[in-house]
Amino acid sequence: MPNERLRAVIAAGGWTYAALAQQVEVDPKSVERWVNLGRIPRRATALQAAKALGEDVHALWPALRQARPARAISPELVALYEQRADIPVSAFTDLMAQARERIDILVYAAVFLHEAYPRLNELLTERAAEGCTVRIAIGDADSDNVQARGREERFGHGIESRCRLALLHYRPLVDTSGIEVRAHGTTLYNSLYRADDQQLVNAHVWGVNAYAAPVWHLRRHQESGMFDTYADSFDAVWATATPVREED
Repeated sequence: MPNERLRAVIAAGGWTYAALAQQVEVDPKSVERWVNLGRIPRRATALQAAKALGEDVHALWPALRQARPARAISPELVALYEQRADIPVSAFTDLMAQARERIDILVYAAVFLHEAYPRLNELLTERAAEGCTVRIAIGDADSDNVQARGREERFGHGIESRCRLALLHYRPLVDTSGIEVRAHGTTLYNSLYRADDQQLVNAHVWGVNAYAAPVWHLRRHQESGMFDTYADSFDAVWATATPVREED
């Protein structure tokens, strides 16, 4: 069956079969068979041809659209917890204590860390002194999204109070070399706790406080991109956040 889509794109671009064949390093008869007989080229060749024609490869050859098989278990998933309350605070602090290059914390408040581990600021200061870059992003209590989250949790203004309390906890770190604290006003879909190539991701669920929501422990793996998806999310929020100053 002829590939009329391919025929039209070739004609619209002023291509000849010979010219396209030369561009993708195949015999002109191969291009002719693609068009007139509906033959499907190898994926690498199809990608080259689509790029030359300025067209989506799947629009030209829909049969090349392959669903990626689902993995039963991601190679990046270390552990899955039903709710954050099931995890000892030491799981968070031990992860940070092992960091050698970076620690990233993205939360609305997460005051449970300081309440359960009063040495948190000392730990972060020690890691920064050893060369770690520490970035902490907490919720801006006055932002619309933080206040909306409070309504969703049905705790009223409780989350705003927790954000202000988190700011008080982290304020002593503001002028510490290697540590930066920022306030963000974004909608958070997850709280993130990263230490080098490991990360704890605490899901946010509508109407549920974070302590009762699931957590997954990820370790970066070269064959999967889940870890980097969340790491990139942190960077995107960080770029919009406002640095906290000592006088704020």
